[in-house]
Amino acid sequence: MSRSRRHRPRSPFPQEHGIDAMRISLPHNDSWTTVRDHLVERLSALTPDEVDAKLDAGDVAEPDGTQVGRSTPYVAGRVVFVRREFAPEPVVPFGIPVIHEDERILVVDKPPFLATMPRGSHIVQTAVARLRDELDLPLLSPAHRLDRLTSGVLVLTKDPRWRGPYQELFATRRVVKTYLALAPALEDFDQTTDVYLHLTKVHGEHATRVEVAHPEPNSHTRIRRVEHRGDDARYELRPVTGRTHQLRATMSHLGAPIIGDPLYPRQLQVARSDFSTPLQLLAATIEFVDPVTKEPVSHRSGRRLPVCGVSS
Repeated sequence: MSRSRRHRPRSPFPQEHGIDAMRISLPHNDSWTTVRDHLVERLSALTPDEVDAKLDAGDVAEPDGTQVGRSTPYVAGRVVFVRREFAPEPVVPFGIPVIHEDERILVVDKPPFLATMPRGSHIVQTAVARLRDELDLPLLSPAHRLDRLTSGVLVLTKDPRWRGPYQELFATRRVVKTYLALAPALEDFDQTTDVYLHLTKVHGEHATRVEVAHPEPNSHTRIRRVEHRGDDARYELRPVTGRTHQLRATMSHLGAPIIGDPLYPRQLQVARSDFSTPLQLLAATIEFVDPVTKEPVSHRSGRRLPVCGVSS
C-alpha cells in the first residue's frame, strides 16, 4: 500500500446510510480567500445560502473534527469533509442474502434493480451502501460489478487491504462466471457456441453498440441453449471478456434479447419505482482460486429463473 494511501485523511463524520461524507481537497489556486468561497463554486448543486447553512450547522469539518465556518481561511492542499445531502430514492423491495462470509470477503445474492455501487441517481439504494449499513461493514467495497438490473452472485471485500488481490482476479480474467438467461429460442445453440463481436460504448448513450463491420472483435461470449420453454429458451452464458452490457447486447444482436430488458433492442421508459418486470439475467455461479488461501472456490446463487418482480 502506498504511503499516500496509508495517510489519506479520514472523515470526522460517521457514514450515513452506508455513504461516506464528501472529501474535498483544496486545490493550489489563489482564487479563493475562504473555504466558503471555494465551496460555493465547487458545490454547484447548492445555493450560496445552502452552503452557509451547512457551515453554520457544523456539516463541514477538517479531518481532526475542527468545524469549518464562513470565515475559515482557504489553505491550498488541505482537505475538508462535507456531510452529504441525500435525494429521495425508491426503496428496492428485495433483500440481499449472504452466500458466504469470511474475514476477507462477503459474497451476496444481489437482487434485480439494485445497483452495485453508488453512482448517479442511485446512492443509498445500492448493494454497497445497504450492506455497509445493514451488516455494520463500513469498509465494504465491490471486487467487481453487476449491472443494476442483473441478479446473482456479487463478491465484495471487507477491508482495503484485500481489495487489490480480489479486484485483480476479475481484472485479469481469472474468474469463471456463468450466467443464466431467458430469451427467445434460437435454433443453432444446442452446443456451446463462441460469439465474437466488436462492442462500443459511446459516452452519453445508454446502450452498447454492436459494430458489425468492425474487423477486430473485442468481446467473446460462450452461449449454449440448455432448455426450451415454448417460444423461449434458457441459456447458459459465459463471458470470456467483460465489456459493458456484453451479454445483453450480444443476445439482442443475435435476435434473442433477454426477457425483461428495457434497453435492448430498444429503450423503454420504465419508472424508477417500477419493480414488476426484472431482467431475466442471473449471475448463477462464480469460480476462482482464492488469491490468499490459493484454494479453488465456487459460489452459487440461490435464485432461479424466472426472476420474480414486485407489483406496485
